[in-house]
Amino acid sequence: MFNHLSQLPADPILGLLSAFRADNNPNKIDLGVGVYKDEAGHTPVLQVVKEAEVRLLRSEESKAYIGPAGAAGFNAAIQQLALGAGHVVLADNRVRSVQTPGGCGALRVMAELIQRAKKGATIWMSDPTWVNHIPLFGSAGLQIKSYPYYDRDSSKLHFDAMVETLKKVGEGDLVLLHACCHNPSGADLSREQWQVLAKIAQKQGFTPIVDMAYQGFGDSLEEDVYGLRLLAASVPEMLLAVSCSKNFGLYRERVGMAMVLYSDGAAADRGQSQLTNVVRENYSMPPSHGAAIVESILTDAGLRANWEAELIEMRERINGLREGLVGRLKDAGAAKDFDFIRHQKGMFSFLGINPEQVHKLQRDYSIYMVDSSRINIAGLSETNMTYFCRALAAVIE
Repeated sequence: MFNHLSQLPADPILGLLSAFRADNNPNKIDLGVGVYKDEAGHTPVLQVVKEAEVRLLRSEESKAYIGPAGAAGFNAAIQQLALGAGHVVLADNRVRSVQTPGGCGALRVMAELIQRAKKGATIWMSDPTWVNHIPLFGSAGLQIKSYPYYDRDSSKLHFDAMVETLKKVGEGDLVLLHACCHNPSGADLSREQWQVLAKIAQKQGFTPIVDMAYQGFGDSLEEDVYGLRLLAASVPEMLLAVSCSKNFGLYRERVGMAMVLYSDGAAADRGQSQLTNVVRENYSMPPSHGAAIVESILTDAGLRANWEAELIEMRERINGLREGLVGRLKDAGAAKDFDFIRHQKGMFSFLGINPEQVHKLQRDYSIYMVDSSRINIAGLSETNMTYFCRALAAVIE
């Protein structure tokens, strides 16, 4: 049965990780894998997560299934974290959600729900977007198109071109937007730009899909959700995928949520029956452990305060690295202006160098990144920053 299967190439980022691990250079730097790292290059378990886990292990009395929709308390807590407890769509009973295995699980079950609602629907994605967006939606049978977003030559948002394209997107199509900390560019929309998009969505009648993997990593927990809250208040239908991998550090626990905003409560009940059926036909039930940790943190005042403090620490470290990187590159005499990096958000930015220069960094300096020159800012530290900047300056000379 399987002898005819062809060998697929390794995932670019996972392939980089394997090459990095095999490299014996003591100065090697991994800027490819998209996980948060501390000053020591370690992806830590948050202290608040450890405390919540201890409480959970003491109090948990069953390992029974939690049902296709997942834990109701988790879903409610994440809805309120994303939308705010007083959002009108919650008051109007128009929101339904399911707990999913990570943000990828959320995107996939939403893709299959869309396919049931409108077979072969067209979804518009930013150019560029996170690479896994395309297979997650495309392999579900949806048609993929792109809208301009980031101008690599100027290292700026291509907002005017984005607007002109979205003005031609009509009812029945969907538009995928990043809530904050755009992956891979780090270039986020301003409040004014979100307001423009909300008006276009109202006028054109397309359905927004918002992917939020980094709430709290941009400006703040509240500021990072400005755009999605505005959209939710402006359109009759919307979808939201949430990941708890980054802001709770729960990568391997695979904690996420798929939320759908419907036109009214009756449509929401019908839609939820379909969404839970999608889950049942795929993985049947979501895992419990990670979601129970998140629910515990968000519903306990003390734990939540501790979590927010740790989240601020991670965000400020990333922002400090951005500032430091720009300054060190100037000190190293880099023949390129990298000031755009300090104005971007989250873990990622494009360096704006070509694949040949990327390969030279890997070959000559053991600095690893994908060919697009997207780097994970959190992979830098005070220990390796000067080495990286000198290497980059030498390569682009």
